[in-house]
Amino acid sequence: MSARPVWIEPGSRPRFPDPSRFDEEGLVAVGGDLAPERLLLAYERGIFPWYDEGTPPLWWSPDPRCVMTPEGLHVSRSLARTIRTGGFEVTWNRSFGEVIRGCAQEREGGTWLLPEMIAAYERLHAAGAAHSVEVRRGGRLAGGLYGVQRGALFCAESKFHRERDASKVAVVAAVRSLFAAGIDVFDVQMPTPHLESLGAETWPRARYLKAVAAAVRKPIDLRSIAVVTG
Repeated sequence: MSARPVWIEPGSRPRFPDPSRFDEEGLVAVGGDLAPERLLLAYERGIFPWYDEGTPPLWWSPDPRCVMTPEGLHVSRSLARTIRTGGFEVTWNRSFGEVIRGCAQEREGGTWLLPEMIAAYERLHAAGAAHSVEVRRGGRLAGGLYGVQRGALFCAESKFHRERDASKVAVVAAVRSLFAAGIDVFDVQMPTPHLESLGAETWPRARYLKAVAAAVRKPIDLRSIAVVTG
């Protein structure tokens, strides 16, 4: 029988239950806050926050989990041509605030990136634990993604595009650059058609949690890395 989600008091000592005890939907906890220590512990345990305005924080670890791997990365001929000749410039950690706000722009059905979440992830970025990929054309931000790092684990949180293929370029650059820098696990949470077109694969939660437990023990500094696109 699966465990029920636990309640976390805001301001309490950061702690989470074992995600493997919960059902496939993966709601493990409700409440708490977005203090840096709680957020970082969540990612180290294979858990991420996802909730809407007007609700307390909801903490998830679904089964299965979706990941990107360098071996599975699929770059179509047209996307490869765009990367080579599309005029995009790809950078790392140049404009985290601009990227996360791009991800938070209103979309159909609204956005889950609330102001409190933007502030929380900007604090993580200032501490060297959250990073961004920027894709520009002609100096204008055309797309990007951001995520949280714990050791050799990178958890991509959100991406956006203002020009066709810009978010795909960001994902390809992130996968190639981060694995080249020593990342072992590149988490993208849940599968989407967009990610599946790029070769995303699903792992049983047990496999994912085991890989995360090993990856977070491996120290890697990602504050400044070489961007690899091709």
